[in-house]
Amino acid sequence: MPEDEQLVKEILAGSQAAMEVLTRKYYKQIFAYVYRKVGNKETAYDLTQEIFIKVIQRIQSYSNKGKFSSWLYTIAVNHCRDYWRSSDYKQTSKQAELNEALVCDQSYVPYIFERKEIREQVKTAVSTLPEHQREAVLLKYFHHMKIKEIADVTETNVSTVKSRLHQGLGKLAKLLKRGVEDEEQKTTPYL
Repeated sequence: MPEDEQLVKEILAGSQAAMEVLTRKYYKQIFAYVYRKVGNKETAYDLTQEIFIKVIQRIQSYSNKGKFSSWLYTIAVNHCRDYWRSSDYKQTSKQAELNEALVCDQSYVPYIFERKEIREQVKTAVSTLPEHQREAVLLKYFHHMKIKEIADVTETNVSTVKSRLHQGLGKLAKLLKRGVEDEEQKTTPYL
């Protein structure tokens, strides 16, 4: 597969095929990041499409300083931040709260696979972190970025990223420990 910088040169020269290759190369990673941020598949698809449209519109501003993937993630991070501030998010959030209130307790299936249950607990715990900590944790542990890359993408310094990761992981540990203790209380019969 051609290097990203070569693909960018070809795109700037008008190659649609190069843009398709670059999009295919990064689509799943960007979608996964966005999905973890917003927690809704349809919204994540929409936002991912919008991110790649922005990439097409702004490709001439990529300066070959640093990795293309970092530049792409910067666009994704900023687009997600814009989404959180948007009226679309506020409307979707209100609709989700209403839907949750309407869900009946009978829909709970007690025999869910343990692994999926743990994954859901982690996903829920991550979603409760403050935005800046959640962003750092997602980029580090779900997208395997280095701390320096996270600092570049989020436009902060390295020590801030380290602090956010440390605080976020501490909160996650407490939340997950509390979740395990709650589960143990549910399954332990009263004496």
